[in-house]
Amino acid sequence: MKRKATAVWQGTGKEGKGHLTTQTGVLDKTQYSFSSRFEEGIGTNPEELVAAAHAGCFAMKLSFNLTGAEFPPQELHVEGVITFEEGTIKQSKLILTAKVDGISEEKFAELVKDAEKNCPISKLLNTEIVVEYTLN
Repeated sequence: MKRKATAVWQGTGKEGKGHLTTQTGVLDKTQYSFSSRFEEGIGTNPEELVAAAHAGCFAMKLSFNLTGAEFPPQELHVEGVITFEEGTIKQSKLILTAKVDGISEEKFAELVKDAEKNCPISKLLNTEIVVEYTLN
Protein backbone atom coordinates (compact mmCIF):
# COMPACT_ATOMS: atom_id res chain seq x y z
CA MET A 1 0.00 0.00 0.00
CA LYS A 2 1.19 3.49 -0.84
CA ARG A 3 -0.44 6.80 0.12
CA LYS A 4 0.50 10.16 -1.29
CA ALA A 5 0.09 13.87 -0.85
CA THR A 6 1.35 16.83 -2.84
CA ALA A 7 2.76 20.13 -1.63
CA VAL A 8 3.06 23.14 -3.91
CA TRP A 9 5.00 26.18 -2.66
CA GLN A 10 5.39 29.51 -4.45
CA GLY A 11 7.69 32.32 -3.36
CA THR A 12 10.08 32.82 -0.50
CA GLY A 13 9.90 30.99 2.82
CA LYS A 14 8.41 33.91 4.70
CA GLU A 15 6.37 35.75 2.06
CA GLY A 16 5.41 32.77 -0.07
CA LYS A 17 2.43 30.52 0.18
CA GLY A 18 1.52 26.96 -0.62
CA HIS A 19 -1.16 24.36 -0.68
CA LEU A 20 -1.48 20.68 0.15
CA THR A 21 -3.56 18.04 -1.60
CA THR A 22 -4.03 14.45 -0.46
CA GLN A 23 -4.72 11.39 -2.55
CA THR A 24 -8.19 11.00 -1.02
CA GLY A 25 -9.08 14.64 -1.62
CA VAL A 26 -9.73 15.33 2.06
CA LEU A 27 -7.16 18.07 1.66
CA ASP A 28 -7.68 19.76 -1.70
CA LYS A 29 -5.36 22.70 -2.26
CA THR A 30 -5.50 23.41 1.49
CA GLN A 31 -3.59 26.61 2.19
CA TYR A 32 -0.45 26.78 4.30
CA SER A 33 2.03 29.59 4.81
CA PHE A 34 4.64 31.03 7.15
CA SER A 35 1.78 32.69 9.00
CA SER A 36 -0.23 29.47 9.46
CA ARG A 37 2.89 27.64 10.59
CA PHE A 38 4.61 30.11 12.87
CA GLU A 39 1.88 32.60 13.79
CA GLU A 40 -1.91 32.37 13.83
CA GLY A 41 -2.70 32.62 10.13
CA ILE A 42 -5.48 30.84 8.26
CA GLY A 43 -4.59 27.43 6.90
CA THR A 44 -2.88 24.29 8.08
CA ASN A 45 0.76 23.43 8.77
CA PRO A 46 2.93 20.32 8.75
CA GLU A 47 3.03 20.07 12.55
CA GLU A 48 -0.74 19.93 13.03
CA LEU A 49 -0.94 17.33 10.28
CA VAL A 50 1.68 15.23 12.10
CA ALA A 51 -0.31 15.67 15.36
CA ALA A 52 -3.48 14.45 13.61
CA ALA A 53 -1.67 11.53 11.99
CA HIS A 54 -0.11 10.43 15.28
CA ALA A 55 -3.36 10.76 17.26
CA GLY A 56 -5.30 8.81 14.63
CA CYS A 57 -2.71 6.08 14.26
CA PHE A 58 -2.35 5.63 18.02
CA ALA A 59 -6.14 5.48 18.54
CA MET A 60 -6.53 2.80 15.88
CA LYS A 61 -3.59 0.72 17.19
CA LEU A 62 -4.93 0.94 20.75
CA SER A 63 -8.39 -0.10 19.53
CA PHE A 64 -6.87 -3.19 17.89
CA ASN A 65 -4.95 -3.94 21.11
CA LEU A 66 -8.02 -3.57 23.31
CA THR A 67 -10.26 -5.59 21.00
CA GLY A 68 -7.64 -8.34 20.76
CA ALA A 69 -7.57 -8.50 24.57
CA GLU A 70 -11.39 -8.77 24.55
CA PHE A 71 -12.00 -5.24 25.85
CA PRO A 72 -13.40 -3.42 22.80
CA PRO A 73 -13.42 0.32 23.52
CA GLN A 74 -16.56 2.40 23.57
CA GLU A 75 -14.57 5.53 22.72
CA LEU A 76 -10.95 6.63 22.46
CA HIS A 77 -10.52 10.40 22.34
CA VAL A 78 -6.91 11.31 21.53
CA GLU A 79 -5.52 14.82 21.28
CA GLY A 80 -2.12 15.10 19.60
CA VAL A 81 0.17 17.97 20.55
CA ILE A 82 3.38 18.58 18.62
CA THR A 83 6.06 20.73 20.25
CA PHE A 84 8.04 22.48 17.51
CA GLU A 85 10.99 24.59 18.66
CA GLU A 86 14.11 25.89 16.94
CA GLY A 87 13.28 24.10 13.70
CA THR A 88 12.85 20.68 15.36
CA ILE A 89 9.90 18.62 16.53
CA LYS A 90 10.88 18.14 20.17
CA GLN A 91 7.91 16.08 21.34
CA SER A 92 4.69 14.41 20.29
CA LYS A 93 2.29 14.26 23.22
CA LEU A 94 -0.87 12.18 23.06
CA ILE A 95 -3.63 12.94 25.56
CA LEU A 96 -6.09 10.05 25.74
CA THR A 97 -9.49 9.80 27.36
CA ALA A 98 -10.80 6.25 27.06
CA LYS A 99 -14.13 4.59 27.77
CA VAL A 100 -13.44 0.88 28.12
CA ASP A 101 -15.60 -1.44 30.23
CA GLY A 102 -14.20 -4.13 32.51
CA ILE A 103 -10.46 -3.59 31.99
CA SER A 104 -7.99 -3.26 34.86
CA GLU A 105 -5.74 -0.23 35.11
CA GLU A 106 -2.68 -2.48 34.75
CA LYS A 107 -3.91 -4.20 31.58
CA PHE A 108 -4.96 -0.88 30.08
CA ALA A 109 -1.54 0.66 30.80
CA GLU A 110 0.16 -2.32 29.14
CA LEU A 111 -1.94 -1.97 25.98
CA VAL A 112 -1.43 1.82 25.87
CA LYS A 113 2.35 1.35 26.12
CA ASP A 114 2.30 -1.15 23.26
CA ALA A 115 0.26 1.23 21.07
CA GLU A 116 2.61 4.09 21.95
CA LYS A 117 5.63 2.09 20.78
CA ASN A 118 4.11 0.20 17.88
CA CYS A 119 1.73 2.41 15.96
CA PRO A 120 3.41 3.11 12.60
CA ILE A 121 3.57 6.88 13.12
CA SER A 122 5.31 6.41 16.51
CA LYS A 123 7.85 4.23 14.74
CA LEU A 124 8.35 6.94 12.13
CA LEU A 125 8.88 9.84 14.51
CA ASN A 126 12.37 10.55 15.79
CA THR A 127 11.30 12.49 18.87
CA GLU A 128 10.15 12.06 22.46
CA ILE A 129 6.69 10.50 22.64
CA VAL A 130 4.58 11.05 25.75
CA VAL A 131 1.16 9.53 26.43
CA GLU A 132 -1.10 10.76 29.22
CA TYR A 133 -4.38 8.96 29.75
CA THR A 134 -7.59 8.87 31.70
CA LEU A 135 -9.55 5.62 31.81
CA ASN A 136 -13.30 6.00 32.39
